[in-house]
Amino acid sequence: MTVTIDTASAVPPFEQVRAQLAQQINDGTLTVGAKLPTVRSLAADLGLATNTVARAYRELESATLVETRGRAGTFVGTNGDISRARAAAAAADYVAIIDGLGIDRTAATAIVAAALQVTCDPR
Repeated sequence: MTVTIDTASAVPPFEQVRAQLAQQINDGTLTVGAKLPTVRSLAADLGLATNTVARAYRELESATLVETRGRAGTFVGTNGDISRARAAAAAADYVAIIDGLGIDRTAATAIVAAALQVTCDPR
């Protein structure tokens, strides 16, 4: 597991942690059942406040990507694969919609890229 914080980024540190861990869970780098570092440990490694890492973990838990098992710790849940399947289904739905609207694939891709840019912009 590798997490890096870009202190020059406009993206808040908790979101950088959450996004990187979610990516690693969804791409299989972090496998189902893998134990994540404790909040304190990861915060110390990254030079962040414990509340920052705790917020990232809470958001991952809310998205059901991780499971917190009390004193046993936080583990990668089984929903990483489900998330990928849901994203693939949403993409297929989008393709059907743009085809129905007569929008060409290049324009459709530009629309998605713009939407992703807007959702990544913290303003």
